[in-house]
Amino acid sequence: MQESKNIAVVGSGLVGSLLAIYLRNRGHEVDVYDRRPDIRTIEFSGRSINLAMSLRGWLALEEVGVAEEVKKLAIRMDKRAIHLPGKPLYFQPYGKEGEAIYSISRGVLNKKMITLAEKAGARFIFESKVWDVDLDEAAIHTGKSENESRISARYDHIFGADGAFSRVRHKMQRQSRFNYAQEFLNTGYKELTIPANADGSHKLEKHSLHIWPRGAFMLIALPNLDGSFTCTLFMPFEGAHSFESLDSDIKVQQFFEKHFPDVVEDIPSLLKEFFRNPTSALVTIKCFPWAYSDKVALVGDSAHAIVPFYGQGMNAGFEDIRVLNNLMNVHGNDWHSIFRQYESERKPNTDAIAELSFRNFMEMSTKTADPQFILRKKIEGRFAAKHPDKWVPLYSRVTFSERPYAEALAEGDRQRAIMDRIMEIKNIADIWDSEEVEQRILGLLETMVPAEMWK
Repeated sequence: MQESKNIAVVGSGLVGSLLAIYLRNRGHEVDVYDRRPDIRTIEFSGRSINLAMSLRGWLALEEVGVAEEVKKLAIRMDKRAIHLPGKPLYFQPYGKEGEAIYSISRGVLNKKMITLAEKAGARFIFESKVWDVDLDEAAIHTGKSENESRISARYDHIFGADGAFSRVRHKMQRQSRFNYAQEFLNTGYKELTIPANADGSHKLEKHSLHIWPRGAFMLIALPNLDGSFTCTLFMPFEGAHSFESLDSDIKVQQFFEKHFPDVVEDIPSLLKEFFRNPTSALVTIKCFPWAYSDKVALVGDSAHAIVPFYGQGMNAGFEDIRVLNNLMNVHGNDWHSIFRQYESERKPNTDAIAELSFRNFMEMSTKTADPQFILRKKIEGRFAAKHPDKWVPLYSRVTFSERPYAEALAEGDRQRAIMDRIMEIKNIADIWDSEEVEQRILGLLETMVPAEMWK
């Protein structure tokens, strides 16, 4: 058991709220600060990408006893539904039979997590912006606006869970030898909506993540409990096909009729939403260290913001909290050791999922429609089904496993090198399911250097 501490969590988002539940369950006093109003009292802003909860996220929720409550908000998705121009809809299963990810509205889940944290005893202080942090004293200085008088509060520990542009991390960045990097994609995103049918049913297949891959841009749609789909258009900011080029009603209408003809009629508020909802940026942020002494630590996007194309941003943040909790079991009241081991364990893994997330953008936007890619996946799927002890597909390693992300990246690179060799086989399209190809893969697994560090 740990001694009860007074702890501040800066940020009432998904990761901050989950951390508050964990800390309260350990007997700590917890104050959660957020510059925003209580989101349970306001409409969401139209800049959300639906969440895809997978195993890592569920494990963190199960460990703290709230998974069943959250599962009531989720819709099971066991496959991708690929929409190609002029071709029939086809499906790509995510994993083995029974494996699935779950679509959850970010706003709905965030409201539920705040309510669960309050129920656990956390105190939320909304509309209170953190203007400064005293790292040595673990003190925060808050106020509603920059010109108002500040309120100072001192704690035993502070957690920065305030997102990609964290105020807590900003103060840590002023320390010597703090490494920081951010990189924006040239691609941004905009939220759109497919409403439910009149009877409340879904207009598209309910248990799929729908993708319209179009090369440099793509549209995705994830289901909601109310029968609607939250759509996200990913597109370059500038260029021939870009948000910048779609600057009038007629251009937007013609663009969707040309590139997304099977869904354009399902988005009745297309023009209104397109010009009302913001065009948002996508950023990868890396930094180190994640902690200052035994006083302050970063969690979630504050430490490792990633692009959303593997659906792992929330899952990785939730895994941070589960790892922290396990280290509290190991080190007890030694917060210095807790923080040191936490950052050293998590940093390589969040760097790995950042890389994988960037790569998956290319797969989703271009390769899902490529016949060679589809064949490659068929070969992998057949081999994995016959030799599950020898081949776990990369997506399954990331999504349906709790093994380290860094292991998934290393083994994924090895598998990619093997499949590159297999795809070079003459007439592979004709013999892909043959004994010859199977034996060739088995041979390559023996000769190509494995990721020894993960043995």
